[in-house]
Amino acid sequence: MHIRQLTPAIGAEVSGIHLGEAARNAELFAGIRAALLKHRVLFFRGQGITRAEHVAFARCFGQLEDHPVVGSDPEHPGLVRIYRSDNPHSYENTYHSDGLWRPNPAMGAVLRCIECPEVGGDTIWVNMVKAYEELPEDIKRTVSKLRAKASIEHTFGAVMTPEERAKLGREYPPAEHPVVRTHPETGEKVLYVGGFSTHFANYSTPENVRHGIDKTPGAALLLNYLISRASIPEYQVRWSWQPGDIVVWDNRSTQHYACNDYYPAPRKMERAGIVGDVPY
Repeated sequence: MHIRQLTPAIGAEVSGIHLGEAARNAELFAGIRAALLKHRVLFFRGQGITRAEHVAFARCFGQLEDHPVVGSDPEHPGLVRIYRSDNPHSYENTYHSDGLWRPNPAMGAVLRCIECPEVGGDTIWVNMVKAYEELPEDIKRTVSKLRAKASIEHTFGAVMTPEERAKLGREYPPAEHPVVRTHPETGEKVLYVGGFSTHFANYSTPENVRHGIDKTPGAALLLNYLISRASIPEYQVRWSWQPGDIVVWDNRSTQHYACNDYYPAPRKMERAGIVGDVPY
């Protein structure tokens, strides 16, 4: 197994292995997992694996999760099909951490490219540990105890009818997480707000709010600033897909953004998301 670091902040390309074999070889998988914790996102070119091998490899990390809006392969529950061919709309072209709207957002994911445009359709990943580390110290103090709400209703539900959107909101009510979470394996602090975040849950304290005008503009501006940290290029790695590529990422310490610049060309991806823990 050869590992080539791609940027100073995040990402490495791994070659010389087949992920179907890694699913059956505990020592090989342990090396991949260690590399993932170090580099946060791993890229594998030309992986000619089957759907069954895709699912088997992802399950080495943990139980797989389904998605309430995006359909799964009927023969492989948990293998979500993200197919774009005749619709210019996309849910993925915003910086986000998968499943932030869940009480226990995804631990990570294994994403396989089935078909992609010759040009366009890149995906960007961001190191959110670095995004936190380089915050100004006064902002770190301000956000240290803040918690934020995250919702699927105002994102995936936005294109639904009012009735469908209300039903989605009832089935998946907003989740609340710390603005700065602790990575359960590395102990690192992670800036943990993104495209699903709607508002702070506990901003209105005597330290932050003295007059009513302090509340809404102050909180909204701070949240927007924190979300914008993911757009800093020095924290990013960008990947141009080829059919057969597989990318594995640690969803706890990263965010990602799928560029929606390829319509009407098709882009077909399959993702196995891994169930995560409750952030603290």
